[in-house]
Amino acid sequence: MTRQLHSGLYEDLLTSALEAEINARTAEGWWVDVATADSTVRPELLARHVYHLLRRALEGMPEEDGAQPANQVALANRLVEVLVEYGAMADDRVADTARLLLEAVERRALGGTRSAVPRPTLSLRQTGLLVNGRRDVQIASEIAREIPSADRIDLLCAFVRHSGLRLFRSELAERVREGARVRVIASIYTGSTERRALDALVDLGAQVKVSYEVSRTRLHAKAWLFHRRSDLHTAYIGSSNLTHTAQVDGLEWNVRVSAAENPEVIERFAATFEQYWQEPEFEDYMPQRDSERLDHALSRQRGGSSGQDDGLLLSLLVDVAPKPHQAVALEALEAERLRGYHRNLVVAATGTGKTWIAAFDFKRLRDQGACHSLLFVAHRDEILRQGQQVFQLVLREPGFGERLVGGERPRAGHHVFASVQSLANRIDEIDPDDFDVVIVDEFHHAAAASYERLLSRLRPKVLLGLTATPERADGQSVLQWFDGRIASESRLWDALDQGLLCPFHYFGVSDATDLSAVRFERGRYVPGELDNVFTGDHARAVRIRQAVEEFVTDPHQMRALGFCAGIGHAHFMARQFTGFGYPAAALDASTPWDDRRAALARLRRGELRAIFAVDLFNEGVDLPEVDTVLMLRPTESATVFLQQLGRGLRWAEGKRVLTVLDFVGQVRREYRYDVRYRALVGGTRHQVERA
Repeated sequence: MTRQLHSGLYEDLLTSALEAEINARTAEGWWVDVATADSTVRPELLARHVYHLLRRALEGMPEEDGAQPANQVALANRLVEVLVEYGAMADDRVADTARLLLEAVERRALGGTRSAVPRPTLSLRQTGLLVNGRRDVQIASEIAREIPSADRIDLLCAFVRHSGLRLFRSELAERVREGARVRVIASIYTGSTERRALDALVDLGAQVKVSYEVSRTRLHAKAWLFHRRSDLHTAYIGSSNLTHTAQVDGLEWNVRVSAAENPEVIERFAATFEQYWQEPEFEDYMPQRDSERLDHALSRQRGGSSGQDDGLLLSLLVDVAPKPHQAVALEALEAERLRGYHRNLVVAATGTGKTWIAAFDFKRLRDQGACHSLLFVAHRDEILRQGQQVFQLVLREPGFGERLVGGERPRAGHHVFASVQSLANRIDEIDPDDFDVVIVDEFHHAAAASYERLLSRLRPKVLLGLTATPERADGQSVLQWFDGRIASESRLWDALDQGLLCPFHYFGVSDATDLSAVRFERGRYVPGELDNVFTGDHARAVRIRQAVEEFVTDPHQMRALGFCAGIGHAHFMARQFTGFGYPAAALDASTPWDDRRAALARLRRGELRAIFAVDLFNEGVDLPEVDTVLMLRPTESATVFLQQLGRGLRWAEGKRVLTVLDFVGQVRREYRYDVRYRALVGGTRHQVERA
């Protein structure tokens, strides 16, 4: 059949007729791209081509004298005879007049009488679209007809409600009684799932798993897979949740896929479902054990709370448990201690809950009776505040811990959250055996003299170091404190791959600033000189505004954090952005704590669109609402780069992606751009350059 060419994309097998059409078009000046079919798709292309030709020939056979069935079978068998030479079997010939095997039942299963098993309206070999139209097949009636013949049923459904389940609950229960396995994966997303429905599924014999992680997972798929030992598997993939409206009269579209026509889709479905089923994020649901937890999670979703401002006392009413990836780290720590290692380092990407791991670890040690006293060390007050709150939540003790920082002093001294500076000032007063457990956050700082003195003096039963980046720009190693080992390691790329962190879009933006004359000492630009270059550069500020308006989806709704070269630069950028119509504030290390907290609250509420910071927020501050990061100064340290990036990688309600704008000027030859990209992807310098 001759095909007329039109401009566009094709994936057509080149036939003689098509080749003639191409020659005619190229003679008219057309450009045509022709390639050799890849060996992986060539069999499929040829088979489909012959299929369409054969079907056309079979359908075109005359019907008079009732000879059409026999003639169609004869033609099919002529092809089989040819194919016998290429591996087909002689007994693949079609028997007489193309009868169909519809059902087979073992003798022992027959019993007395045997009624016919309901069949779907669509052929088991047919792929089709169901739209719940008035004159069309309803998705609910087709599902009910699929169930009785399935040997295993897998359902992946965001919203499971009793009104939808009752439409075919009896069919599911009957099939389970007959030995079929039913597996269901559901979600608490938006609070639409009903515990009553999940309880009913478990009661009828289904295995149920639930994803509680709506902040990053947001399971929204709706799909059924009906496995059959006959290999005539079918699947429904589409928009219908397990609710009455979606199944019966909603304007829902669902594709019914058959293994006979689309085996690759069925295989991908089955493999992906199996992957989800094995992932620890999808947790077994057992009503007697989990009903209270499920009720609470659904209630929070229905209330629309992100959980950020619920308050510590309310949170203390609910048991908290390690997330799956944190449980993996805890298991690794326990294994290392069983091997005799009581000094351990946990490397975990910013935003994945290093402090939570430490708190759960201490709780376990205390519950075992092995350790009681605690020293938690960090170099910033914000880290200590957040660390103490996490321990209070995990231990369910609102008064847990005392602080040694600034002017605060502990009284009992059994559980102390201390700054390394305050400890350094009283190092000689500390008994080396005072603390059973010593936890050091941001352990990459441990090469500093103040940390060296502290760690050399203390003799804890357990030392636990926490960091996202154990590597230091100066090349010094902190692994000496841990016998050269890392007990548990999960890097940025691992966390992104597991969905633990929000995905980000990174844009390197040229700002044309010439930094070649700025002094470069000890592997970094001199901060004061950078501050002088950037402060007052109105043209650069305009370019930054233009980049924000080009790359940020809605700048008037953004919550941005900008990292600046110095105090002057931060205040200059805050004034500029406020003048551009984006309310902004500047914060630095000298800003009082209450003012910092107030500014962050204003950013969360949307009263500010940006905060420009210097020497702040690299570490220890949870800012999940931040959806835009502006890197306004060259950052030589991979550690600092990842820390700044990490401020925006935490999940928040409604947050889909983090936008990162990295402003790149004309730098000195000594400046190493590859360091930051290696920190992102984990490759060598040569691999980064090749990419």
